[in-house]
Amino acid sequence: MRNSALILGIIGGVVGMIVGFFSYGYTEVVNALGDPGGLFSQVDNVERIRAVSLVSPILAIAGGAMARARAAIGGGLMLVSAAGMYWGFGFGAFTMFPIAMVGLGGVLALTARQPDRH
Repeated sequence: MRNSALILGIIGGVVGMIVGFFSYGYTEVVNALGDPGGLFSQVDNVERIRAVSLVSPILAIAGGAMARARAAIGGGLMLVSAAGMYWGFGFGAFTMFPIAMVGLGGVLALTARQPDRH
């Protein structure tokens, strides 16, 4: 279960990093261009999007990397990351996979009491 948590956390964090990169970039583009002809509109809370874009994927990758050695800490980091992605980005077509993968990885890491069998 720890290996599964490791893989889910790292892959979910990388996908979350891609979503975060585009979310952060969108806020920058709207700030730079303004609202040309009603094409773009700025998000309600720019600082929240930017903070979540940076912090949540890092927590997911770090939690996944820690899942084998320190399962409880890694699982907690992954659950905080999934909650942060949900809070910052919401649940939609591009966020459902990173949120679900990181959340499942966190649950698997927390429920893994014994080391994996080799």
